[in-house]
Amino acid sequence: YGVAPDHAKIKSVIKVFEKTLSRPNVKFLGNVSVGKDISIKDLKRFFDAVILSYGAETDRKLGIPGEELSGSHTATEFVAWYNGHPDYQNRSFDVSCKRAVVIGQGNVAMDVCRILCKTVDELKNTDISAHALEVLAKSQIEEIHMIGRRGPAQAAFTTGEIREFGHLIHAYPIVKAEDLQLNGASQKEMEDPLYPARKHNYEILQSFVNIDPAGRPRKFVIHFFKSPKAIEGSGRVEKIILEKNVLEGEVGNQKAKGTGQTEALDCGLILRSVG
Repeated sequence: YGVAPDHAKIKSVIKVFEKTLSRPNVKFLGNVSVGKDISIKDLKRFFDAVILSYGAETDRKLGIPGEELSGSHTATEFVAWYNGHPDYQNRSFDVSCKRAVVIGQGNVAMDVCRILCKTVDELKNTDISAHALEVLAKSQIEEIHMIGRRGPAQAAFTTGEIREFGHLIHAYPIVKAEDLQLNGASQKEMEDPLYPARKHNYEILQSFVNIDPAGRPRKFVIHFFKSPKAIEGSGRVEKIILEKNVLEGEVGNQKAKGTGQTEALDCGLILRSVG
């Protein structure tokens, strides 16, 4: 349930799994609840090695006021919902607002932003769940804002993910030129030959600065050097308070430091994707 419904090629990895599972010395046992049906102690008795590889069920919290307001969700919930996970199919996401905010800049955050940017025509032939497609068809969201606490050289998304936003039918990307100004340490990080994707990503982001909207009404706005400080609203999300950051530290270990300068961004939906 974690692969984006519009990324069918990635789902083809199942062919590799099928090949592995066809081996006579490999067995798959499903519908087993470790700790209930069998204990780890018992598993260790019967196997030479026991590897716990089940991921994190819950997301990290931002730890800011207003995080639990209605309209503030984890990206994990949203992804599971649009992918048709049975435990999440009855979740409710309000897409009647004009502006949505996604916190984080990894590939999951990118997936969430892309789904919100796409039209029904772009999504209807994907693996997206029917209930999610029905809700997203009524979306009134005009702007999707993605927030990152550090800069373009430190962003965790991959080149393929960011490139897609330049070719959407209904939405176009926006990046401020000032957000692409790098300090000396970031310049060295971006030019590190061990991480060529950083330079590719930066070049794509540069191309977004003066991109032609070409009649596309929906905006995908990428913010760098900002951290969420509070979510405000009367009973539900109405705005998010962001603090401007600067980077400090050595090459490869720069940290975001708040400047005290804040801004309020009105929004009705917040999706948190911070690990």
